[in-house]
Amino acid sequence: MTSFDRRDLGLLLLRLGTGGVLAAHGAQKLFGWFGGGGLSGTGEFMESVGYAPGRASAAAAGLAETGGGTLLALGLATPAAGAAAAGAMAGASAVHAPNGFFAQGGGYEHAASLGLTAAGLAVTGPGRISLDHALGHTADRNWMVPLALAGTAAATLAVLGARYARVRRQQEGAQQQLSDEEGVTPAM
Repeated sequence: MTSFDRRDLGLLLLRLGTGGVLAAHGAQKLFGWFGGGGLSGTGEFMESVGYAPGRASAAAAGLAETGGGTLLALGLATPAAGAAAAGAMAGASAVHAPNGFFAQGGGYEHAASLGLTAAGLAVTGPGRISLDHALGHTADRNWMVPLALAGTAAATLAVLGARYARVRRQQEGAQQQLSDEEGVTPAM
């Protein structure tokens, strides 16, 4: 018989809390549950903050959050689940970063906390009170951790780089339009 210790209980609590919040947040995007915008509303928002195409970006973020969160809560495929959720939260943090750190001002505090917890769970593992443990860790091997985190980091950097370029072009276009309307030549 397997005995559980306080670390296993602590990991279960972290997984259930973090995974539950992530899954609910993703369900807002995918299904419009809990007051969310669904794919259409979230897609419009994603487009407005530089993620294009908006609907596909909403689907990707929603799947990473809902799927990653559900799998984290269950303790199944923990490296991939934690990495996917961390990548989605990096994207959310980028949107909120201009507002500073604290969530009360629209900052990235909440997204960063969820992302770091998800990444920590990917590295640490789910503990013995998990489906990964019950299934003999077939989807939670040590070699999967760096592979999942590196793959997610590469994809996240590519998406964030493309978003940054779009946002920068939009800002430059808005500045140019303002200059044209005022009849002022921008300083070089």
